[in-house]
Amino acid sequence: MAEVKKIAVLTSGGDSQGMNAALRAVVRSGLYYGLEVYGIQRGYQGLLENDITQMDLRSVGDIIQRGGTILRSARCEEFKTPEGQQKGADILNQHGIDGLVVIGGDGSYHGANKLSKLGIKTMGLPGTIDNDISFTDYTIGFDTAVSVVVDAVNKLRDTMSSHARSSVVEVMGRHCGDIALHAGLASGAETILVPEVEYNLDEVAARLRENFAKGKRHSIIIVAEGVGRGEDIVCDLKECHASIDARVTVLGHIQRGGAPTPFDRNLASRLGDFAVRSLINGESDKGCGIIKGELVLTDIDKVVNTKKEFDRDLYDLALRLSQ
Repeated sequence: MAEVKKIAVLTSGGDSQGMNAALRAVVRSGLYYGLEVYGIQRGYQGLLENDITQMDLRSVGDIIQRGGTILRSARCEEFKTPEGQQKGADILNQHGIDGLVVIGGDGSYHGANKLSKLGIKTMGLPGTIDNDISFTDYTIGFDTAVSVVVDAVNKLRDTMSSHARSSVVEVMGRHCGDIALHAGLASGAETILVPEVEYNLDEVAARLRENFAKGKRHSIIIVAEGVGRGEDIVCDLKECHASIDARVTVLGHIQRGGAPTPFDRNLASRLGDFAVRSLINGESDKGCGIIKGELVLTDIDKVVNTKKEFDRDLYDLALRLSQ
């Protein structure tokens, strides 16, 4: 087993709260174990541009509470090509870098997987607010994003109650409805629309009317973007059910911003340290995750080719409690 002496870390794809905490853990854990640690700016784009600098304790000071990523992120079309991937591996080899920790989502994992097949030891950390990475219960940033949505819904309830209106809140989640589901349950939303479950607009409208008939002064519909635009749902409700007064709020990228919750900071810290220790122990091409509180490693090939299972029991609970 070849000894690991130099490692690098990058953040890729959409940013998520807790990426800085994960980055901090990778750097400090690496230094603790006597490794040289390098940071790559702007993800795979920065790798191909050789934008690599050595990091020390000061490089990651005062960042655990900050959202975003100090290494920044970027999309890189060139790296999707075999030539770009080989160029990236060559640059890492030129620096004598033995291992690479990639913090990001599905596309970032695909990149780490390609580099591993070119001889680079890689570890993937699930940095995405969508919670759509398989073989981990939670991704870094998901808890914070849910908190942002719940806080917004709390505020919307105040103004919706004043006007006896329904509020359609569009949240992120193109292929995975976890943000909508968890935020909807936590905020007591009357309706939750997710890509994993078909819905009937007439049934949604009937529920809204029933709620108001029972004396409710407002109603909240949370819709994941993968279902459709919140604006379109409001238009359909008004066109087919004229008695319903609804307004749309698109939370957009505000869900990615702000300080990470303590849960996300701790999760990121545990996973970052775990990735470094796993590289030292000779592991490679693995996704780091947490399942039932235990840290786990899963082959990245398996991670990227497995769709995360939707928690239908939790969805049904939210449905029962919304009556």
